[in-house]
Amino acid sequence: MSFSKKVSDKVKDVSGDTQDQLQSLREQVEQLLNDRVTPAIAGAAGKAEYAVHSAKDLTNTQVENVSAQVRSQPLIAIGIAAGVGYLLGRIAR
Repeated sequence: MSFSKKVSDKVKDVSGDTQDQLQSLREQVEQLLNDRVTPAIAGAAGKAEYAVHSAKDLTNTQVENVSAQVRSQPLIAIGIAAGVGYLLGRIAR
């Protein structure tokens, strides 16, 4: 067997081992993604969705409360709105 043939065979062996190791690493990374990352992302998305719904509910409740107060005391609401408008106009100059 010639020297170049031996080198060629050795390179093929190393190349095959490298390909096997790369495939094994790909499988490990995919398994980690499936076991750890995907559930973490799903959990974070669920928490974010809950926070958005909670904020929306709180906002709707506050809007309803303010609307009820304005309906029950419209003159006071108009006076407050006029006062705030006046102050903002003075500040904006």
